[in-house]
Amino acid sequence: MSNPTIGFIGYGNMAQAIAEGLVAAGAIDGTDIVACAAHYDKLEKTTAKVGATPLRTAAEVADAADVVIIAIKPYQIESVIQPIAGALANESTFVVSIAAGWDLAKYRELFGADFGAMHIQCTIPNTPMAVGKGVLVTETDNTLTAGQTEVFERLFSSISLIERVDSAHMGIGMCIAGCAPAFTDMYIEALGDAGVKYGLQRATAYRLAAKMVEGVGALYLANETHPGAMKDAVCSPGGTTIKGVASLEESAFRGAVIKAVDAIEA
Repeated sequence: MSNPTIGFIGYGNMAQAIAEGLVAAGAIDGTDIVACAAHYDKLEKTTAKVGATPLRTAAEVADAADVVIIAIKPYQIESVIQPIAGALANESTFVVSIAAGWDLAKYRELFGADFGAMHIQCTIPNTPMAVGKGVLVTETDNTLTAGQTEVFERLFSSISLIERVDSAHMGIGMCIAGCAPAFTDMYIEALGDAGVKYGLQRATAYRLAAKMVEGVGALYLANETHPGAMKDAVCSPGGTTIKGVASLEESAFRGAVIKAVDAIEA
């Protein structure tokens, strides 16, 4: 499967981020992508951005694609995917689910007798895949063959860190990688506001904050130094940084982050 056709069932923001990332990374060509969505007129415009082919039905995507990405809302899966289970259950096709809350056990129940012939990997992606800086939380349990696993990893490692977790931890993995970009956007925005308060142009403040976040993450991934040690290395005795750190501690910064995750997981 050197040049697989990638088919998206659903082509919203996350599916578009994956498609744009894969094309930009050179992992596939836009002409190797097909997609369907509820609103065909809108789909024609969004697929045109990468040169993908719009299709009208999920069944058409299942017939055309080697790799089918389920990218619809979780509540839509039963009504959209169950009718095409037979078309997906074959040796030449494998499925990648990006639907929150859907793990291998739920698909086993959905597909019933067809599940024995299914090849499926459940994941949770995030939007930075669009620029090749994503995270793909990936369920350890799957039914892919060795060859399909190789294709899966070749495609998605070009745009993301593939982090495998057990089924019980897919939810918390989603919170940290899939939901926390919104928290980080708020942090960047807050730093931007602080910069503007003290005279920086907003665009400059946002660029400084965004590049700082990117760099800190890259530094951790390069050497996996404990984040606390990385923080300590920036804090000189009696210096300016430790004063800001102390203020964040007084404001329960870390506790607020944990509470935000608790609110999602509850």
